[in-house]
Amino acid sequence: MSQPYQPPRAPQKLPLERPWALFGGMSPTEFMKRYWHKKPLLVRGAIPAFALCAHNNESLDSPISYSQLVDLANQENVESRLIQSKPWRFMHGPFPKKSIPKIQKSDWTLLLQGMEAHHPAAANVLSWFRFIPDARLDDLMISIAGVGGGVGPHFDSYDVFLIQMSGRRQWRISGQTDLSLRSDLPLKILKKFVCEEEWILEPGDMLYLPPHVAHDGIALDAGCQTWSVGFRSPSFKELLQEGLWRLAESLEDLPQLDQKFADPKQNATHQPEQIPTELIKQIQSQLQHLQLNKIDHFLPGITAYLSEPKQQAFFIGPQCPLSASAFAKKLTKTILLPNPQTRILQLGERVFCNGEDVSKNQNPAIQDAWQALAAKKQLNPKKLKSVDKSSLYDAYLAGWLCFEQ
Repeated sequence: MSQPYQPPRAPQKLPLERPWALFGGMSPTEFMKRYWHKKPLLVRGAIPAFALCAHNNESLDSPISYSQLVDLANQENVESRLIQSKPWRFMHGPFPKKSIPKIQKSDWTLLLQGMEAHHPAAANVLSWFRFIPDARLDDLMISIAGVGGGVGPHFDSYDVFLIQMSGRRQWRISGQTDLSLRSDLPLKILKKFVCEEEWILEPGDMLYLPPHVAHDGIALDAGCQTWSVGFRSPSFKELLQEGLWRLAESLEDLPQLDQKFADPKQNATHQPEQIPTELIKQIQSQLQHLQLNKIDHFLPGITAYLSEPKQQAFFIGPQCPLSASAFAKKLTKTILLPNPQTRILQLGERVFCNGEDVSKNQNPAIQDAWQALAAKKQLNPKKLKSVDKSSLYDAYLAGWLCFEQ
């Protein structure tokens, strides 16, 4: 009888220079220098607990069972997809339980995104990777499949750690440069795939792949589970568009821009269809004054964008919210935590939570509290003189923050 693996939560301060089993005896520092964004890495026994149990004639299974994943796939706030290959079908959830194949069936795969927001075991696994900037994190996806199940040969535009949690999966990879896609399928499946290396991953093994490495994973056992920790690589176009949009919004706070254009020296013209030179000169002067070519003007908007929660995130405030004074009192006794769906990033001393600058116009104590939440993902018991009308209390009321149970 298998027992579920209980992944531990990583310490707040990770030992970056010491060897980790997760990277085959390398330290995170060494892994980042040698492999990150450069070349694949296969690690046998990345999670030693699986091999230790096998040595004692015991077995570990995934922390999340097939039935639990089926239940999650039925929820509106969980992004899920179902892929069947014979015949080929692709569907988006939520899924009624009867529509998901039984675990003994073959040639199907169920994908569930953002699992760190829905199960503490997934959140714990994600904590192992906080030596990589939070701004790069996408989410933890779980793939569960019947024998023969798989997405098909494809490539990702982001870094990914593929952790085998249950059953075996065969991985084939290729460094091919031909990444042209099939046009007859709704997924980004490669037209041609030429395997260069292949392995069979057992529970506890891990495969790291940098962007654009072609790969194909096939489940060899019923209920095969692969946990994928993905790190996004947004395009510069995406970052600049989002930064410009938020920068434009920030111009509302500059009263000098409410001044109307005036041209008392405008001469009579034979070219009325042309934009007047005086208008161009005055706009140019305003742009120079605003210094829009400075990166510091763009970074707040970009950080706000990167701190936005996933589209499927849904926040519910407390059913019986505490008053501001009761909230402040509880802060002195109980740890305050971000909601699992909350994203918090820091730019210098400024803190952005779920797309908002929550440190703006806040007193130093509130700013310190937010910085602790950004760095440690928790706020230890703390005495705050006033929380009324603070962004910390507002975030609690919105369901972005909650007290430890």
